[in-house]
Amino acid sequence: MARSGSISGSEQGFDPKGVMRQDLQPVHIPIEPPRRPGRRFESPLILMYGFGSLIAIGTILLWLPFFNVQGEFTPFLDALFTATSAATVTGLVTLDTATYWNFSGQLIIASLIQIGGLGFMSTATFLLIIFTQRISLTNQLFMGDFLGARNASGIARLTIQVVALTLIIQVLAFGIIFWRFIPIYDLQEGAWQAAFLTISAFNNAGFNIISNSSSLAIFRDEMWVIGTVTVLIIFGSIGYSVLVESFRRRRFGRFSLDSKLVILTTMILWVVGTTVMFVSEFNNEATLKGSPVGSQIIDSFVQSVSGRTAGFSTIDFGETQQHTNFFFTGLMFIGGASGSTAGGIKVNTVAVILIAVMATIRGRNQPEVFGREIPFGQIQRALAVLSLAVVAVFVVAFLLAITERFPYEDLIFETVSAFGTVGLSTGITSELTSWGRSIIIATMFVGRIGPLTIALALGQRQQRAVYRYSQERVRIG
Repeated sequence: MARSGSISGSEQGFDPKGVMRQDLQPVHIPIEPPRRPGRRFESPLILMYGFGSLIAIGTILLWLPFFNVQGEFTPFLDALFTATSAATVTGLVTLDTATYWNFSGQLIIASLIQIGGLGFMSTATFLLIIFTQRISLTNQLFMGDFLGARNASGIARLTIQVVALTLIIQVLAFGIIFWRFIPIYDLQEGAWQAAFLTISAFNNAGFNIISNSSSLAIFRDEMWVIGTVTVLIIFGSIGYSVLVESFRRRRFGRFSLDSKLVILTTMILWVVGTTVMFVSEFNNEATLKGSPVGSQIIDSFVQSVSGRTAGFSTIDFGETQQHTNFFFTGLMFIGGASGSTAGGIKVNTVAVILIAVMATIRGRNQPEVFGREIPFGQIQRALAVLSLAVVAVFVVAFLLAITERFPYEDLIFETVSAFGTVGLSTGITSELTSWGRSIIIATMFVGRIGPLTIALALGQRQQRAVYRYSQERVRIG
């Protein structure tokens, strides 16, 4: 309802002496109340709507009988599970991708992976640039945080660079894998296998359509294939801004602080993961034992890279040692870099928290690294993301313990794999109950958009306090 306001003074009917003039009447000008901008389609919730719509479309298509080899309607929960796993680039499946879906169904899955991996917002922004040449200010700010652009004006250029660079990388990788597949498959089948594997690897999805093979075990000794897949996983998991900056600046000293932390933390995780896998499994006949030491080290490195973000494996994680799975549960929880195709709470988050912890241990009030100080607000956001992720994993694992009858360590592994959108499994995914599958579906969705949405939402709400209360200490430890 509009409010009215009156004009005072001489304009309201008074002469300079303060006497009411008879020839003028008070004038009332309607004042429209300020309109609140609609929040329904503002970032970061637009990411949720985008992924939800993508999953809905994928579910309906995969549910239809035209996209599987049996020519029958796919059970709806299985169609929803597959569409969610593909769109969130997780890789957990209840139906064998190679044998259940026909070419059209596999094409839908590959499309969901590519769109979900590039990220709904980066894809949408790219299309807006091409077709309308316009990006709203709200989405500019959102994309700036998501892609790591330093200002809104650089978002369009960075988005085009990201899409172009990722396509070039995938085309080159496709050529290498296709070259190695020619002796194994016929021309058409080899091309499709190579294309699907390339899309899945770069987007850290973990899906494959290789028949009679557990993930990539059949190519365990094929270094060209395994090496190319590993490089694709690395490129996809370090983040778009880091990837572009690496190609443009090339020298570590010229990188931004964000890129330095991502690269350094990622390399540390690779080394630690490789060491733990090798030490834990070199004497396990079901995994690494029996292979030359060089092959064992390579296998360990591949699992360290892929097991944290992508879910491809050359060994069966149902046969690995319990402490190996426990350690990789932590790696999956961390995941890849912000703005990448990988999931998890992100290496950026972990790096910021560790720097803050080290500053506290050293008795410093300000966390510093590489000659730069990290804002306290970002530390708060990192702690919030970590805390909410821990709570989410605990709740999901608790619910699965109620609905399922598997060992708790397997349920924890499955939970973190779904939350981190990794896709590794000890083999229980297809045996979950309907309740268990529904819980995992929700976990994959939350794990894909949750950390980013929470961080951005907290960033939007951050504001300077008008007043502050007096401080009082609380006992710690």
